[in-house]
Formats: sequence, C-alpha cells, structure tokens
Amino acid sequence: MRLFRLVVLLLLLVVVVVPGIYGPVAQWAFPDESSHVYARVDMATLLLQHLVLAGLATVAATITGVALGVLVTRPAGQSLIPLVRDLAALAQTVPPVAVLVLAVPVLGFGTAPTVLALFLFSVLPILGNTVTGLQQVDPALLEASTGMGMRDWRRLLVTELPLAAPVILAGVRTAAIISIGTATIGATIGAGGLGVVIIAGLVRDNMAFITAGALASAVLALIVDWFFELAAGRVMRVQRGATDGV
Repeated sequence: MRLFRLVVLLLLLVVVVVPGIYGPVAQWAFPDESSHVYARVDMATLLLQHLVLAGLATVAATITGVALGVLVTRPAGQSLIPLVRDLAALAQTVPPVAVLVLAVPVLGFGTAPTVLALFLFSVLPILGNTVTGLQQVDPALLEASTGMGMRDWRRLLVTELPLAAPVILAGVRTAAIISIGTATIGATIGAGGLGVVIIAGLVRDNMAFITAGALASAVLALIVDWFFELAAGRVMRVQRGATDGV
C-alpha cells in the first residue's frame, strides 16, 4: 500500500511536469484559458530549483538545530534551553516575506535570501525535537555507557544521538515539508522554483498555471514525506533490534 501511494504520487508529478501530458489535461479542465502550459521555463527545471532551495534550507536547519540541541542539553548549557527555544520560536514567527525584504538589501536577489528565510522558518522543529529526544534518553543507559568507560562526546555519538534519532528525524521531516511549502516565495526575488508558475498564473489570471505550480509543490511535499516515513520506519526497526540485542 505504501509503495502504491508513491507510484500514484510520482505519476501525478509526471502529469504536471511533462508539458505533453499536462497540456491536454489542463485544456480539458480549463477550456477558457488562452494558454495551458507555462512555456517560459521548463517545469522540470523549476521543480529542481524548488527542491534545491528547500534542500539547502533543510540541511542548514538540521545542522544548526541539532548542534544547538546538543549544546543546550549538556550540563553546562542546560540553563540556555529557555533562551534558545525562545529565539527559535521568535525566528519562526517572523513571516518569510519580511525576512526577504530585510535580507535582499544585504544578500541581493536570488537563492541566498530565500534559503535564509526558509532556514529561519524551519530550525525550530528540529531544535525542539533534538532537545526532547536527548532529554528522553533513559538515564540508566547513560550510566551504563559511562560505566563502560565512554567519555561525554563518545557517549553522545554512540548512545544518545542514536536513541534520539527517531524524534530528531520527525523534526527534520516537519522542517522539510515546511521548506517545500514555503519555497514558492523565492520566485518573488528571482530564486526560481515552482512559485514562478504560480505568480505567472496570478498575474495572468490563469488557473492552469496556478494549478500546475500548486499541485507540483504539494505532490513534491508528499513524496518527500513518503521517504521520511520510510526512513523513520527503518530507524525504529534498527533501534528496536539493538534494544532487543541488549
């Protein structure tokens, strides 16, 4: 059933991306539109640009969120947990459009300010889940690791992070979906992505363009979510096997 869902999503994506397929479908669905396929830039190119924007932001948010989560869960940094969480929450409350307005004069147009906006919007779930996952590790396992002669950082890498991995992965999954859904704003400052088609549709009042961009973005998010679901299942199985072995 899970594989069938992936196949259906991939077929939907092909329908939207391939002009020869989407054209007749859009012509049937929107017969009053003068044009049905966005021809200025290939949809596959826009899809790849969209994926790159969301991917860069998610990777940066993952590195930052996990690093901060590890820092504030160490004995020397636990007093900083409220401050770090407040700052991350504050970053998420700032609308991405506002970040773009502030970042463009400094970073210019294009990819950099878009990735910055997506990064600020995505770091909170990863940070929060990292802190929660590390705090939920069984103290008895930590004591056992220490009794085996592990130093703090080795215990973190060998025991804490693997046990917290499912919770951290859930945060990364949320951040990735947020980035994919929000990356359409990059088109307003020349970063490309599927937002280009949506904006062109809004400017021309063309529902065929709007539908193509919105549907491609939604299907892409669902496909990425499918892979995260698969990864989460494998992590849980590995973790369960390790626990049973102990």
